[in-house]
Amino acid sequence: MKYPVRRFLNLAVALKELEPFVKDGHALRTGRPSKVFAGLRPREIWANWLLCATISAAEGRDFEFTTDPTGGDGIIRDKATGNTWPTEHIYVPPRGEEDVDVEALVMAAINAKNDRGAGYAENKTLVVFVDVAGGPWYPNRVAKRAHNTLHFDVAWLASLHGVAEGGGYDYDVTCLHLDDQGSAPVWRVSIAPGFDGWSVQRIQ
Repeated sequence: MKYPVRRFLNLAVALKELEPFVKDGHALRTGRPSKVFAGLRPREIWANWLLCATISAAEGRDFEFTTDPTGGDGIIRDKATGNTWPTEHIYVPPRGEEDVDVEALVMAAINAKNDRGAGYAENKTLVVFVDVAGGPWYPNRVAKRAHNTLHFDVAWLASLHGVAEGGGYDYDVTCLHLDDQGSAPVWRVSIAPGFDGWSVQRIQ
């Protein structure tokens, strides 16, 4: 049975629609669920965009995201094959302390979702939107810590790397699945200042 879903025409259109939320960090943190986009919060829509942009570049074909009629946090879809990956999101918010253990907070977020059990996580992709600044953290170490206990098919992290010169935005997107060299792949998604384009480069 097919269910009705909402989607953007393409990633370029979605990027322009999401521009006000990305530029207003407060909107990403506290934005209310979208009535138009089936209750997804702005940060969930934005993280799904980042995943699609990253996977499209890595795989060399187009991915999109849609709403989830079963109540999840959006569905990643391969436009060529029609294959889909339902997502569940969790947010790591900013902290007031100066000395923040980002890795510990990321692991706590992963565990908060993972502890719901295999039935909850089955056939789903976990997306962690990391909005906390602190000391250095290491994707490989997080991936190794999560590997043996993760019930989800895979987990992704999305985090702001910084605001580029001229007003562009750089985000890092990490797949917590170790490759053949034992590294967790990391891509940098660079958004053009006018939000009229983007580029994706693997940095690890």
